[in-house]
Amino acid sequence: MFLEKRKRFIVSTIILSVGLFAIQFLPEQSLKFILIGILGIVCSFLFWWSLREGLKTKISFLIMILPIYYTIGAALFWFLLPKTVAISLVLSLIYGISVYVLFLTTNVFSVSSIKTIALYRAAKGVGFLLSLVAFFLALDGIISLRLSYIYVGVLVFFVTLPLYLQGYWTSTLQEKFDRKLILQAIISSYLQAQLAVILFFWPVGVIVGSLFMTVYFYILLGLGQVELEGRLFPQTIQEYLMVGVVVFTVMFFSTSWVGY
Repeated sequence: MFLEKRKRFIVSTIILSVGLFAIQFLPEQSLKFILIGILGIVCSFLFWWSLREGLKTKISFLIMILPIYYTIGAALFWFLLPKTVAISLVLSLIYGISVYVLFLTTNVFSVSSIKTIALYRAAKGVGFLLSLVAFFLALDGIISLRLSYIYVGVLVFFVTLPLYLQGYWTSTLQEKFDRKLILQAIISSYLQAQLAVILFFWPVGVIVGSLFMTVYFYILLGLGQVELEGRLFPQTIQEYLMVGVVVFTVMFFSTSWVGY
């Protein structure tokens, strides 16, 4: 079926929003997880269908990572919210708007990997923000499982690695995999996993732990991107580390240590 690219974005957004809304009202929990996985597959197909003209290089499949994480993360996060039609409609609308923005953002990345366009910097900022949201949703789901610290560390490593790869790639939009980019993503994911293991022994709630991990992700991804762009200056490092120190201080003093 041939449609203009903007119309493909709209059709895909409607399909994903309706699918996400419908999954929330299924009676069986096990069936929900299966359908969420299917929704992730449908999401990857719709993004490929919508952006296929710009997916010219082997590495451009990284564009699919953020939409899949965002969609699956949003579906899993909804399990924690009240199941009412009104709330689900509002959340479906929010998801629909954000995923349409994600279509526009990934479209800029796909085109920018072929030729330079003026919207790239704005798309990079939006992509960075949505990466933080997707990361928070994914980590919230992992921490909620209450697994052993070993499993948490392994899960966090393998879940965050694709997000770091995608996030670092958007800074360079290289046509081939670069050893430095891959190594940087692996190191960042390892550090993220180490923090997850430490937080396992820290008496914090799921939301607080997820937020702190997201801030850590923000620092590592931000520093990694500016380093790949050749703009890693001492002042930049200080600004990112200051954010980390402030958030850590707030979390430390807001933690209840009584009875721990």
